[in-house]
Amino acid sequence: MVASESGSDRIEKQVRLSASRSRVWRALTDAHQFGQWFGVEFNGAIATGASLGGRITLKGYEHLRFEMLVEVVQAESRFSFRWHPFAIDPAVDYSTEPMTLVEFTLEDVADGILLTVVESGFDKIPASRRIKAFEMNSQGWATQMRNIEHYLAA
Repeated sequence: MVASESGSDRIEKQVRLSASRSRVWRALTDAHQFGQWFGVEFNGAIATGASLGGRITLKGYEHLRFEMLVEVVQAESRFSFRWHPFAIDPAVDYSTEPMTLVEFTLEDVADGILLTVVESGFDKIPASRRIKAFEMNSQGWATQMRNIEHYLAA
């Protein structure tokens, strides 16, 4: 896995996956499969323009809801959504805050697919929680890249 952070606004992580492009794509854009490796039970389908929610299934976070606004679903190439990063305090209303943009892209490489995830827009998050959100999501994306790798290897 390759990790990169550019300043405080952008997180980038990559993982080489030993799977076909269509298999990786389904793991990203089928709501059930995405939820399996990401840790969310969705109610709805991933589609351009969709507002999708679900229950987080990760231990210690089961009391939280996951919400995303799907921006782009470009067949077997690019999938992006917006969300409120590290929005884990149930007593806080994050709806007035700007969202970050999460973009997944697929690239053919020898023996598989290079999956890249970029999350950007942290500089617009309120200063009171920007650094913590960036740090936690940076760690989170490293974990999620390992999660999808293990999911696809199973």
